[in-house]
Amino acid sequence: MSGLQCLATENIWFDKHRYDEAEKRFYEGVNGPSTQQQQVKTALQQPKGRQQKRQHRNSSSHAGGDQELVSRMKSLELENQTLHKVVENMRAALQKLESRVAMLEKTPASAAVPCAKAAPVQAAPAKQMENGGGDDDDDDIDLFGSDDEDEEAERLKQERIDAYSAKKAKKPTLIAKSSILLDVKPWDDETDMAQLEECVRSVQMDGLLWGASKLVPVGYGIKKLQINCVVEDDKVGTDILEEEITKFEDFVQSVDVAAFNKI
Repeated sequence: MSGLQCLATENIWFDKHRYDEAEKRFYEGVNGPSTQQQQVKTALQQPKGRQQKRQHRNSSSHAGGDQELVSRMKSLELENQTLHKVVENMRAALQKLESRVAMLEKTPASAAVPCAKAAPVQAAPAKQMENGGGDDDDDDIDLFGSDDEDEEAERLKQERIDAYSAKKAKKPTLIAKSSILLDVKPWDDETDMAQLEECVRSVQMDGLLWGASKLVPVGYGIKKLQINCVVEDDKVGTDILEEEITKFEDFVQSVDVAAFNKI
């Protein structure tokens, strides 16, 4: 038998995968499982771990939800208690108002006034009956009151008006006044300025009060008289002052208003 025939009858090469698998198992038994098997195991274990995590999350979420519900229930209970207190206070206030309204309805204050006013009217017929003048005529009874009340009201009104007028008359009235500064110019430098000032101050009228004065040089040796005065606006005006001062033609050439201020 030749070598080729021996190889043809031998079947070891056809079962090579079996030997490879046996060799693989042998080495796995010596060195541990291969990386592929580990990956398969981890892949199988991962779903279990995820499921456990989900269960843990669900349990924790349920616990947190229960705590939140408990806190909300407590807050609602507190709000309910406060609302009960508010309602009780409102009921007490309403009862007080109802009692006050009932008391006012029983004893109205407006009914007492007409009764007091009607008492004098009813007293007059009673006196007539006592005096023997018992006539049944309706003309003797004044159902609408007499004119005495109207006269009394008018008298009181007039007294109040008179008192107010007297009080107002006693109050001092405000008098409007003004301060005026006048420039009085002479004819020339030979004019006696002292005499000119005497002439100006000789102007006297009700509501006029002369003040300080001074001489102000104008030019070429000529000086003007600058004099101050206080006047009452209702009694004295600038036109009257100028007219009265310019009457002294021998000394005064012109009069001008240098300043005018309200006081």
